[in-house]
Amino acid sequence: MIDNRDVAMMARAIQLAWRGRYSTHPNPRVGCVIARGNEIVGEGWHERAGEAHAEVRALSQAGALARGATAYVTLEPCGHFGRTPPCARALINAGIARVVAATQDPNPSVAGRGLEQLRAAGLRVTEGLLAESAAKLNPGFMTRMTTGRPYVRVKMAASLDGRTAMASGESQWITGPEARRDVQRLRATSDAILTGVGTVLADDPSLTVRLAELGDLGPCTTPSRQPLRVIADRDARTPPGARILQGGKVQLYCSSSALTSAAAQDLAALGVGVRGVSWKNVGVDVGELLDELGALGINELLVEAGPTLAGTFISERLVDELWLYQAPVFLGSTGRPTAHLPLDSMADKVQWHVQDRRQVGVDQRLILIPQ
Repeated sequence: MIDNRDVAMMARAIQLAWRGRYSTHPNPRVGCVIARGNEIVGEGWHERAGEAHAEVRALSQAGALARGATAYVTLEPCGHFGRTPPCARALINAGIARVVAATQDPNPSVAGRGLEQLRAAGLRVTEGLLAESAAKLNPGFMTRMTTGRPYVRVKMAASLDGRTAMASGESQWITGPEARRDVQRLRATSDAILTGVGTVLADDPSLTVRLAELGDLGPCTTPSRQPLRVIADRDARTPPGARILQGGKVQLYCSSSALTSAAAQDLAALGVGVRGVSWKNVGVDVGELLDELGALGINELLVEAGPTLAGTFISERLVDELWLYQAPVFLGSTGRPTAHLPLDSMADKVQWHVQDRRQVGVDQRLILIPQ
């Protein structure tokens, strides 16, 4: 039988973990509560990579009251040395009597070993409480650890008639300021933002998180770093003065033949990471690109691109979430579509399930997942 007290404590741990939604990359978001009966004596969350983990913060707050208490943690305590000492050992040394873990860590270097250490030391261990809710904290981390690839979100802003820009390319601004602020927060949750060279040449975007536009983040830790900007650019045509090359790290993926070009070497001299990947007739091999980004430790990838690159992700069924901001306007039949999709019949249609629908200012935001 599930103990309601355990549920309440784990729900609090999950709530704490969300405070690190903008700041823990590439580490997972984790929360911890230490309780004696109905009394919380310590709590914490992981704020930034390289800093104290949630368990250590909660133990520090609990002090001597941790001895004989129960620790509720949203992800299995690590049992290995990384940037910080193992949390499983910290819980044991503090005299914790029982540990309730929502999810097992899929990281092969952890993968149940932390829980084994706890049990071997005589602690009572319970797994799986509110596991589904806890897993939603870290879709990217879970995906990368099990598939080697990041979790992919494709973001689009479109009119009622499904257009992302006028035929001339003019697109600012389709959506209102509230939707644009929401996109800034979406960027802030991402480890990397991907676009194509066509978008770089047409719009000259920076694709940075504009901290001043995030608004009140409440108890969440403010992001302290910019997401990696990633450019799919077959021939290394990105101009050295492009705005996207300023304000943080940039990775550019071109064809292998373009790697030795003067243009690629000029970009590398500016500090851009330049690597070669395979290309197909429709564009970059997005599967290989995702493998490359996974190897870099990218958990959550945001795709903000034109219709060709966005369409490739959709047609190859490599989208985990589609974020569509729909503005109450028409842009006309000659406007640019959201995605280029070579579909010939109704049997080829790509079906989506609406996971979330809400009003954001004057615009509607839909979060869709493949069906």
